[in-house]
Amino acid sequence: MQAELIVDARNAVGESPVWVSEENALYWVDIPAGGLQRWSADTGHVDAWKAAEMLACITRHPDGGWVAGMESGFFHLHAHNDGSLDSEPLAFVDHPRPDMRLNDGRCDRQGRFWAASMVLNMAANAADGRLYRYSAGQRGPLTAHLDGFIVPNGLAFSPDGRTMYLSDSHPSVQQIWAFDYDIDSGTPTRRRVFVDMNLFAGRPDGAAVDAEGCYWICANDAGLIHRFTPDGRLDRSLAVPVKKPTMCAFGGSRLDTLFVTSIRPGDDHDRQSLAGGVFALDPGVKGLPEPLFNDSPALLDQ
Repeated sequence: MQAELIVDARNAVGESPVWVSEENALYWVDIPAGGLQRWSADTGHVDAWKAAEMLACITRHPDGGWVAGMESGFFHLHAHNDGSLDSEPLAFVDHPRPDMRLNDGRCDRQGRFWAASMVLNMAANAADGRLYRYSAGQRGPLTAHLDGFIVPNGLAFSPDGRTMYLSDSHPSVQQIWAFDYDIDSGTPTRRRVFVDMNLFAGRPDGAAVDAEGCYWICANDAGLIHRFTPDGRLDRSLAVPVKKPTMCAFGGSRLDTLFVTSIRPGDDHDRQSLAGGVFALDPGVKGLPEPLFNDSPALLDQ
């Protein structure tokens, strides 16, 4: 289960890995650089594009390109072979303060795109983070469905879509919550503690759910990825050769590879360091395909 470095990306904050089976390729972002990157499993080649704002999270659009959570809201991105990246605004977010951006995000099983916001300076300890839901046809400003977060993260959905997971990475919180999730209305309710990460190594960061319904969470500052069973029991922990893994995603031809992005801290001056790289591990289980964004107006205002 030793982690393999597949891209020495040196990302400042690598995040939001998404496997695209038709291309046999992995996409991910580098948040502060506004970078969208693609690694081909067939050739090992890496393509890169740059967005006009910080780029936090992505989900595939059925008409091509990506729906992206950025600084000011949600955008439709189209990456071209010549290295250009078109950006179409979809819906804006009215942040409670100016120094904020979107952070972790993904689609529910029905294709609604959820993304959470945070204050750029984690040291501010500002609980102004909110969770937003974007459906096709909305323009904004979007209404927040949950609030009071410092660094919201770890968004994921159970295989049947009826449980939503969300965490707060901030050192003063370090909690993972579970919610009942109404798949018809797209509404989370009955929030409860799923895992108290103060009892385990690392801070909760990005997450994924496998085909058995277990929740994989990157343990930032600990160089681990933990697997928790649906009842919140720690099942196993896999190591990566960097301190700050950020988010994981299942991919490969059989969805049995776990890809992990990471952070390269600004004070990391070791030229041999693998920090900021993208890694592949054998998790011993299979994952689920990442849902595409649902562009049907039928989901609007549900």
